[in-house]
Amino acid sequence: MAEDIIDLADVLERVQNDKELLLELLDIFQEDFVGKRQALAEAIAKKDFTTMKEVAHSIKGSSGNISARRMHETCSQLEQLAKTNNSIGMEDLLKAIDSQFEAIKANAIKLKKEFQG
Repeated sequence: MAEDIIDLADVLERVQNDKELLLELLDIFQEDFVGKRQALAEAIAKKDFTTMKEVAHSIKGSSGNISARRMHETCSQLEQLAKTNNSIGMEDLLKAIDSQFEAIKANAIKLKKEFQG
């Protein structure tokens, strides 16, 4: 069910149906995510809620840009927890984000084959 990973119709509308641009955005998102996810792990380990909030907000924005709605929502929840200095439930949200990222990567590979094949 790829639609709930990336809303393809929405993101294609955003990029004016430029499939090459979409693939480029997906590559950039994936490269960017790795560093942000590391920063998030470090912030959580240090209980640095300010950094957690900033990184969650950043991932929320970039996932929104590629219409990755579930990840956007999960990051929004994580951001809200960090705003209230609350770490309860954070581990579950991180697991969800990691799982969603894996789904985005798999979906990006599928789209690459679909668009270029």
